[in-house]
Amino acid sequence: MGKNEYRIERDTLGEMKVPADALYGAQTQRAVENFPVSGLRFPRRFINALGAIKMTAAEVNMALKVVDDRRGKAIEQAAREVMDGSLDEQFVVDIFQTGSGTSTNMNANEVIANRATLILGGKIGSKEVHPNDHVNQGQSSNDVIPTASHVAACTAIVEDLLPALRKLQGALEAKAREFADVVKTGRTHLQDATPITLGQEFSGYASQVEHGIKRVENALPHLRELAIGGTAVGTGLNAHPEFASRVCSGLSKIFEQPFVEAPNHFEAQAARDALVEASGALRTVAVSLSKIANDIRWLATGPRCGLGEISIPATQPGSSIMPGKVNPVIPESVRQVCAQVMGNDTTIMVSGNADNFELAVMIPVMTYNLLQSVELLANVGHIFVDRCISEIAADREKCRAYAERSPALATALAPILGYDKAAEIAKQALVKNKTIRELVVEEGLMDAGEADKVLDPAKQTGK
Repeated sequence: MGKNEYRIERDTLGEMKVPADALYGAQTQRAVENFPVSGLRFPRRFINALGAIKMTAAEVNMALKVVDDRRGKAIEQAAREVMDGSLDEQFVVDIFQTGSGTSTNMNANEVIANRATLILGGKIGSKEVHPNDHVNQGQSSNDVIPTASHVAACTAIVEDLLPALRKLQGALEAKAREFADVVKTGRTHLQDATPITLGQEFSGYASQVEHGIKRVENALPHLRELAIGGTAVGTGLNAHPEFASRVCSGLSKIFEQPFVEAPNHFEAQAARDALVEASGALRTVAVSLSKIANDIRWLATGPRCGLGEISIPATQPGSSIMPGKVNPVIPESVRQVCAQVMGNDTTIMVSGNADNFELAVMIPVMTYNLLQSVELLANVGHIFVDRCISEIAADREKCRAYAERSPALATALAPILGYDKAAEIAKQALVKNKTIRELVVEEGLMDAGEADKVLDPAKQTGK
């Protein structure tokens, strides 16, 4: 930096050179220099939640007469700017930082303090509004960062993920109805099995997503318990007795969710089990979506040398060398998202396992991964519906032909001829390249009418 490109700021460790136009101060600059690790930053959802906490805290502190109205209103205005994204470029600390997120909390405190000072007509860096004494009043990084993590996770899940999953469930249910009369062969162990309808198959996919929605929803009550008010170790030292409940009430109004003060602040700060639980639900959703996407890839194999029971839309050329080739690119994108979410869950689980005594110490990476998982699943859920599922079509004739040629149709003969005889017929059908119906009529085991009745694939689907 040149002489005029920085200013001198001070913290308890001494002087620091800070970019002249930066709203952050010495502690943030130390973190920038300490953690040049990845270039990854907390996402918008988290910064929005952090700004909301600081804004609400200022309102509560003014009401409780622990921060004067002049400073409090300036803090409130500055924090609102953090909420709406106007100051995002000032949040410069890497995700891989101090495990409590103290660097990011101080980043917010310094930015809001300097912005509030400017609002009051003061000089940046003067600490007319102090980052600790005023902006962080009644708070600690140890309760603010967990609170912001929970608020951000809840809002992302409710506003982004759950609508996407409900849309996906609805699209799959619509296909289940559309394909209700499309008879096909079932498959177990990738081998022919007794008949099923394509609608039944898709109803299973829809149910998987429905169960996933419930699993995610079940994680929300624990995420809505907030650590705010516990300050350093959960005792609430230096916080007004009414601070936590009032902040939770304010956040509930802002985000239209029922946030509550954690019933046990020691649990709320010593562990991040709620994030681990939520990530587990997201992992299960990812496993479900990966299975669904992979089935759709298999069902659409071809166009002439695969299963070809369904067709999916052609969204882009599939090969740089093979003209006319079209690939299942949307299901493949879905499966890659799912792999990333599963990996994120492993990181979150390992991080949650690293907590010691009164503080969770890998919160930033847990939060980043959880919010990324929510974002990826939400985005790809919409894409899966719009660019694949909504345009899936069934090849009814091919589905029926596979069902009629399946040796598993012999299962219906077992109650009549016995298991061993039915197995023998199934084997002979394969050797002679005949259908089960053709073989039982040919061998005189049934007449054509009885064979049609017993071996009708549609009747074996339970329809």
